[in-house]
Amino acid sequence: MRNFVINSWEVVMDHEKNPLSNIPDFSTRHMIMQVLAWMWCIVFAIIVGSMWAGVISMMLHTLLLGAVAITVATFETAKRKPNVFGSYSGRANSGEHE
Repeated sequence: MRNFVINSWEVVMDHEKNPLSNIPDFSTRHMIMQVLAWMWCIVFAIIVGSMWAGVISMMLHTLLLGAVAITVATFETAKRKPNVFGSYSGRANSGEHE
C-alpha cells in the first residue's frame, strides 16, 4: 500500500516521472505544473463554494511549487556547476566590499 501511494504521487507530481518529462525545458514543465495546480485550486473552490478558498489555495500552490522549483534549480546548479557557489566572496580585489 505504501509503494502504491508513493508511485501514485510520483506519477502526478514528479516532473521527471510524469508525462511532462517529455518536455525538455524545465521552465515550461514548471509553468504547466503551475497552471494545473491553479486549475485544481479553482475546482476545489467551486466544490467548497468559496472564492476565498480558491484564492488562498492558489497562493499556497504558487508558493509551494515556486519553492520546489528554486530548490531543484539550486541542486541542479550545484551538481552541474559547483564552482558557481564558491567563487564569490562579496569583496572586490582590493579587499573592500563592492
